[in-house]
Parts: sequence; structure tokens; C-alpha cells
Amino acid sequence: MNAPNPSGWRPAMGVAAPEGFESPTVSGDRALMLEEPLIFELREPGTTGVDIDDLELEPLDTLAGFLRAEAPALPGLTEPETVRHYTRLSRQNYAIDLGPFPLGSCTMKHNPRLNEKLARLPGFADVHPLQPQQTVRGALAAINELAVWLIELTGMHGVAMSPKAGAHGELCGLLCIKAAIEARGEDRTVILVPESAHGTNPATAAFAGFSVESIPATADGRVDLAALTAKLGPHVAGLMITNPNTCGLFERDMKAISDAVHAAGGYVYCDGANFNAIVGKVRPGDLGIDAMHINLHKTFSTPHGGGGPGSGPVVLSEALAPFGPLPWTARMADGTVRLIEEEDAATEMPTSFGRMAAFHGQMGMFTRALTYILSHGADGLRQVAEDAVLNANYVLRSLDDVLDAPFGAAGPCMHEALFSDAGLAEGFSTLDMAKGLIDEGFHPMTVYFPLVVHGAMLIEPTETESKAGLDRFIASMRSLAERAKAGDETLKSAPHFAPRRRLDETLAARKPVLTWQG
Repeated sequence: MNAPNPSGWRPAMGVAAPEGFESPTVSGDRALMLEEPLIFELREPGTTGVDIDDLELEPLDTLAGFLRAEAPALPGLTEPETVRHYTRLSRQNYAIDLGPFPLGSCTMKHNPRLNEKLARLPGFADVHPLQPQQTVRGALAAINELAVWLIELTGMHGVAMSPKAGAHGELCGLLCIKAAIEARGEDRTVILVPESAHGTNPATAAFAGFSVESIPATADGRVDLAALTAKLGPHVAGLMITNPNTCGLFERDMKAISDAVHAAGGYVYCDGANFNAIVGKVRPGDLGIDAMHINLHKTFSTPHGGGGPGSGPVVLSEALAPFGPLPWTARMADGTVRLIEEEDAATEMPTSFGRMAAFHGQMGMFTRALTYILSHGADGLRQVAEDAVLNANYVLRSLDDVLDAPFGAAGPCMHEALFSDAGLAEGFSTLDMAKGLIDEGFHPMTVYFPLVVHGAMLIEPTETESKAGLDRFIASMRSLAERAKAGDETLKSAPHFAPRRRLDETLAARKPVLTWQG
């Protein structure tokens, strides 16, 4: 077995399932647990769901070099077989409509159906970014209203709506900082990043042309203010910080941290991934934050990007707002809203650092987020934060007697509870806990992150989980913890009841099979 990496992750071969776990049926199906081969294993030569006439004309000479030497090895299935294949596969999906995601808002949280209904209204669903502005006044007004809400909720001065996701928003904030420093005629090259920061923070800083210096944490999982202050100087452009931080803790010294960075001539960028825990309770602008991206899927319940167009608006302080990207929405004296584009930049935004995206943002995400905000109102958003924090602390205190909570003594957590693999029997790891949770019918929690905790298990229940639902999850986690501490070998071969057994994760990472091999 390979040695664990610094996070505590230990690559492990899958152990053969104990006798009795194999399916006794001829078909391979187990009642409603359907066994489904790969689509390439179902194909039959000559079978098709559609008839296509042979071409009577020869292809153009210009296309001759692009002709296939032989027909592509596409699977041959009839229409019913194709529909049945994908329907059977869909039954193996886990979804927020089936159970909780302990990954929390960072990856999956409940998306109210009202949001979806409003986003599908013809005036929003079929709007095109290249339409003339006079034909999309309502859409622009909706974007502007969302922008106003984001500014108000964060206590900031302006907002850039065009960034497509969190990392894109990080880049937007750092480019604003870079433009502001250049406008002052200074050459500051260093961004300070706490050691518990998300990996995109230092990567984004490097991409923006800065060098990165790490800031250690105190014993209670928060930024070491003394160590931070010691690193400040005329070379420091700013600080990237997450609050609440990745350990699920509120940075109690946030205002003092911001004041120290500002006194040294730098700016403070806040990763807004965890805004869900403080929305309606704390305004980051009041804590001295200069820029913060907001993941609409995390705090305001839009679908996760999933590789497609998401949305990561960036709110900006009065000091940085003049340097934000184009375009902006602006409400005119007559009440209409228009976009401030390049042709307006010389008079309206002469210090803008330029453009980050072709268009103004993702209309579907904006509509869903605005619907969520308006349906909750200020009091409802405040309750979202309160319930998210309450649920996380309920999980923390319900499990801290059977699982190690590294910062449990540091006071209440915020929206997520953090545990480690300390105390598990020799040879047992966080990975075994996660695989066992699959057998219990739950999606695994975030594992091996943050890296500052060995064998981390990060659990975020969000605001929508009921006490009854949390009690089911807690009971499963307690059972798994007790099995892992007792050295229950059956846990090493989990999951037993999933469609597929545990993979050889080392081999899958180092020698992935990316194409079908018959």
C-alpha cells in the first residue's frame, strides 16, 4: 500500500466482496437494483433506431481527405433499447431529491421549483445576448435588481455580473486590485494566502501575475494575525481570505486583518464560497473587504455549473469599483436600464481594466437567484444562514464523541462541521468511512479537504435538511465511526450494495481507460 499524502488520503486497492454479496439472479438484476451493461456491450451489428438512405452522389473532392476509411463503431440499438438503457442508468443516479448531500452548498443544495418556473418564462428563457438592448429592457432590469440586492447584502459599492464562476470571479477581483495598484503608480507583486485557502486562490493569484506567500493558522483554525502583520509591506498587493473559512470557522479578527492590510497599502479579497453561513447576518463590506465573488449556486440556490455556464458575480468596494470589468448595468434618469459597454467606457468607466467575458452573464442563473432572494426576503435570507449554522452545529455536537473534531473546542462552527480520521483503527481511513456511507444510502461528505486537517471529513448539511433527516445521517455516521474504530474488516470492502464495487483508485488515476475497448 502506498504511503498517505499530506492530506491523509491513502490510495487503496478494492478488497474482494465477502461471499454472499454477489447477485444470485440469472439476469444480474436484484429486484429494482438493475444491472446495466455499457452501451457498447449492448450493440448488435446492423441494428439501428433510424433508417438513413444511402447517398447517391459522390462527396465533393474538397471533402475527400476527411472521409472515414471505415464506419464508426457506434453502438447499434433500437429506439426502445436506447431509451431503456439510459432510463436504467438514470436509476443509479443520486440526487438532492433523493437524499442529502453532505457536500453542502459548495456542490449541491436544494433548488426551489419556483426558481425553475420563473427561469423558464419565455421572456427570460429565450432571450439572446446579441439582441438589441431596447428589446431586452426587462431582462436588463432583472439583472440590475439582482445586482442591487447583492450590493446591499454585502455592504459593497458596485458589482461585476459577468464572471462565470468562483475562480473566474477570483480573477476578476485580483485584476481589479492589479489595476488599482497600477493606477497608483506602484509595483506590488505579492498576494498573501492563508494555508487553509481553497486551491484556486493561489492558482488564481499566480495566473494574475502575482507571487504567493502563505499565512499560517492558529491552533483554533483561524488566520494568525501576528504572522500576517509580519509579512505586510510595500511589496504586498493584497490578501486572499475566505470568511467563514474552509475549516467552517468565522474569522473573528477579520476587521483587524483588513485594517492591517489597508494600512500597508494593500487590498482584501474574500472568497465568497461560504457566504451562505452569514447572508443577512454580516455584511463583508463592513469588515473591510474590497472584493468578493459570490457563487450564486452556493448561496442563492441556482444549479451548479457542472461544466456549463455558471455565475460568480464580484462585489467591489468603493476603492475598487471604478476598476471593474465591462459591461455594467446602469439605471438611467428615466428609470430604464442599459449596459455600459466599450463605446461608453471613456466617459462612464475610464479606469475599467477591460472585459472578462463576451456577454454580461448567465441569464438563467440571474433569474433563479433573483427569484430566490425575492421569495425569501431579507428575513428569510437571514433565516437561511441561521438554519444552516444550526444544522451544522447539530451534526458537530452529535458526532464529536465518536469522531475527532480538530476545532470542536474553538467554539461553534458556521455552516460546516469538520472531522478528522484520528482515532480510527490502524489501517482504516476516511476513504473507508466515505465508501461505507454509500452503503448507507448517502452521498459521501467532502473528504481530505481542507488539507490542514489529516483525513478531513467536511460535512455541510445546508439550511434545508430537517432534524429527522439529519438524525438518519448522524446515526449512519456514528455506526460507521464505531465500525472503523473497532476494526470491522467489512468496511474495507465497502460499498457492498452499490452497482459497482470499490475501484483501484490509484490505477484509475494513473492509467485511466478513457475509451471503450471491446
